[in-house]
Amino acid sequence: MLQPQHQCIELTDVQLVGDLLLPPGAKDLVVFVHGSGSSRLSPRNQHVARYLSDRGLATLLFDLLTEREQRIDQVTCELRFDIPMLTRRLVGVLDWIAAKPELRHLPVGLFGASTGAAAAILAAVERPRSVHAIVSRGGRTDLAGEALEKVQAPTLQIVGARDLPVLGLNRKVSRALGCEQRLEVIPGATHLFEEPGTLQEAARLAGDWFESHLREPIQLGA
Repeated sequence: MLQPQHQCIELTDVQLVGDLLLPPGAKDLVVFVHGSGSSRLSPRNQHVARYLSDRGLATLLFDLLTEREQRIDQVTCELRFDIPMLTRRLVGVLDWIAAKPELRHLPVGLFGASTGAAAAILAAVERPRSVHAIVSRGGRTDLAGEALEKVQAPTLQIVGARDLPVLGLNRKVSRALGCEQRLEVIPGATHLFEEPGTLQEAARLAGDWFESHLREPIQLGA
């Protein structure tokens, strides 16, 4: 089994840690942007990362918060909703990838979950030449606000049919997005996709989306 490579990601103001799965001959890279109280050790994101790796896509799981910040957030829950900070860090990671010789040639897709999906949207707007595709799983894409109409990367929202609050928000986002987009609703799934087969279906949809869009030239608007 392919083993993850531990990464120390040096940004201007903080050092983050990540795990890189780099299959031989990988032509694309999917960066995971976790949300609400999660981390790179999330079994759900690790499951999806392994699935994408088996399809030949490189994946990067990283922690948006330091260990100290994670301890604070477990008590206050405030940092997971600090979308501007999460976005700044994600943009920093995108710049780190662009400077890393073994990664900079790979088209990048973002896989955002919960509040991390909003950071993915905002980072794609800030770095339109770096992000080729976006997938949101149970994501609070609505928290990206007015930036939604500026997104140019093809965007797929995946949401559970029983996750009614997020489903309603994702439907509004679907109408607000000006880019190529799709909303996929998985029957029987709740917010965490814990029901049998639902997470695997989300992973399959994500894999299909990334494989369809990551190698397309980025079409920037005027």
